[in-house]
Amino acid sequence: MATRKIVRIDEEKCTGCGDCIPNCQEGALQIIDGKARLVSDIFCDGLGACLGHCPMGAITIEEREASPYDENKVMDSIVSQGPNTIKAHLQHLLDHNETGYLLEAFDYLTRHKMPIPELQEDSCMSCGSGGCGSGGCPGSAMQDFCSVEEENVSPMISSELTHWPIQLHLVPVQASFWNQAELLIAADCTAFSYGNFHQDFLRGKKLIIACSKLDDTDQYLDKLTQLFQMNNLKNVTVFMMEVPCCSGLLSLVKEAMKRAKKSIPIFHHIVSVKGEII
Repeated sequence: MATRKIVRIDEEKCTGCGDCIPNCQEGALQIIDGKARLVSDIFCDGLGACLGHCPMGAITIEEREASPYDENKVMDSIVSQGPNTIKAHLQHLLDHNETGYLLEAFDYLTRHKMPIPELQEDSCMSCGSGGCGSGGCPGSAMQDFCSVEEENVSPMISSELTHWPIQLHLVPVQASFWNQAELLIAADCTAFSYGNFHQDFLRGKKLIIACSKLDDTDQYLDKLTQLFQMNNLKNVTVFMMEVPCCSGLLSLVKEAMKRAKKSIPIFHHIVSVKGEII
C-alpha cells in the first residue's frame, strides 16, 4: 500500500441521504446500514466529485495508506450501467486532468470494442489551466481537418496533418478518414529528426505516432490488429529511427497485419539521428 488521497466519511455527520451516491461514477460509495460507506479503496480516485453533494459536509479528502486506484476494475464495474455512466466517468477524469487514467479507460473501451464517447474539454489536458473553454483545447477529441480551407497568411510551411488524435493510444480504430487511406505510422522521434517530415512523408497520408520502446506494445499490437481488420487501407508506411530499439515498430506492424489476416502493402523508411534518410 501507498499513502494517497482518498475519501473519508464522518459517520456522525452522515444522515444516509444518498446524495453522494450518484455523483461517485466509480461506484466507490454505497449506503450500508443507513450510512454512506467507502466500499473499496481501489474504486476511489480521491478526486472528490462527491464532496459538494453532501448537504451535511460529512465527506472530506484525507491522505492515508490505501490500495492503489484501479481504472480497469472501475471500468469493469461501470460498463454495465450504460453509456451515460461511462461518459460521466471519463468526463470526470478529463475535468481533473487525469490523463493517465483517461488513457487507460480509452484503452479498455478499445480492447472491448466499445465506442469512446465525445467529451467536453472544459479543462485543458495539455495546459491544465481550465481556461480554454469547451472545445477550445485540442485534447484528445477526434477532429477532421480536411474540410478546413487553407489560408496562406504567412510564409510558414503548411502542416500536412489532416486529423486528430494521432497518438496510437488515442486514435479510433474506426473512422471515416481511414477509408482507402495511405497510413503513415511514425516513431515519435522522426518528425523532430527529419526536417521535411510533413512535405516528404506526411503529405497525402493519415498519421499515427508511437514508440516501440517506451509504450505498451501489447496494447498497441491489439489496437493495430483491430485497425487493420476493420478498415480498407491502401498501404502502410512505417517511418522509424536508425536506433535499434526503433525497429520494433516495423515488427509490431507486421505482426498486427499477420493477426488481422490482411495483405496490405507495407513500406518502411529509416532516418538517422542526424536527420538523414538511410
